[in-house]
Amino acid sequence: MSFLQSLTRFRTEPAGTSATGAATAIDADAASPLSVRGLSVAYHHKPVLWSIDYTAPPRGLVAVIGPNGAGKSTFIKACLGLVPALSGEVRVFGRPVAAMRGEIGYMPQRGSVDWDFPVSALDVVAMGRYGRIGMLRPVRRADRERALACLEMVGLADFAGRQIGQLSGGQQQRVFLARALAQEARLYFMDEPFAGVDAATERAILDVLHTLDRQGRTVICVHHDLQTVTDRFHHALVLNVEKIADGPVARTVTEETLARAYATARQDGDPRLLSFPARRAGAAE
Repeated sequence: MSFLQSLTRFRTEPAGTSATGAATAIDADAASPLSVRGLSVAYHHKPVLWSIDYTAPPRGLVAVIGPNGAGKSTFIKACLGLVPALSGEVRVFGRPVAAMRGEIGYMPQRGSVDWDFPVSALDVVAMGRYGRIGMLRPVRRADRERALACLEMVGLADFAGRQIGQLSGGQQQRVFLARALAQEARLYFMDEPFAGVDAATERAILDVLHTLDRQGRTVICVHHDLQTVTDRFHHALVLNVEKIADGPVARTVTEETLARAYATARQDGDPRLLSFPARRAGAAE
């Protein structure tokens, strides 16, 4: 997939989630940022997600956790319509995803992008404005100023004119973060934002997450580090093809839940530990 395709596909393609038979009414979830009912996805006839039901909290930081191959990234992509679903329904604030593109921000994995594409950091962040100005319309001065302000928020304003391939991995991740901020969404999806980043980028990401939380946004992050879930997030969705549990981290991220989620993975050699630290002072509330 080309650089432009990877950054604009979510904004231009219709949602890929499909429902078998009549659409399921989820009026009770109309106020929820994200409502998922019966979501199933398969790759090459092998189920990756199976009959997932999930309702996101009205605000806060949500970690999607589980072993390798649990379907965490696929869950995000299926919710966005970036991969086809076998069955199920996804709604954002009670409406179909296709009708709510302007309310959704997306930060993909850094490894999914061709970083040799000849665009600057500012150009990439400005792409986050396409959902508001339209794909075929020129980026307005006000939108470029907003994009530059988002780069400032992640400490990269001085690198606005730098070609993205010339940035470090952590800086590239911060450019993606700034692009998500430029979308000015109510619901954010982030696919492993902390993966392989340096300390400065980690601090920048945490600052942005806290800012979004204070603004009343909902942020759903695929997260791989069990040791930091209880410190950084308010809620968790635990997956291993099926949904294992969801809810506040104090109730969800337990030895029992993780043992259920990682039992198969442990047999297959997943190196992650089932133990996790006690909740520390200053953790997300």
